[in-house]
Amino acid sequence: MAKSLHTPEYEHFRTLLVAAREKAGLTQAEVSAKLERPQSFVAKYEGGERRLDVVEFVQVCTALGIDPHVVLRAMQKKGGV
Repeated sequence: MAKSLHTPEYEHFRTLLVAAREKAGLTQAEVSAKLERPQSFVAKYEGGERRLDVVEFVQVCTALGIDPHVVLRAMQKKGGV
């Protein structure tokens, strides 16, 4: 089995997070400031260089102002999970 970071499902997950950030009208730098992390942290998970664990995922969703369940439901609808 391929590592999840390199699957179409994870790419869809990343796309959902980027779309949520853009919909919130936030830049990567603004999200990173809310997370108290460097901007490269956001760039790396959005670009597929870094995987988010579940705690980080919830923190990112909080910074974006979205319910994590919304992202997970979108994953299920596409058949990604």
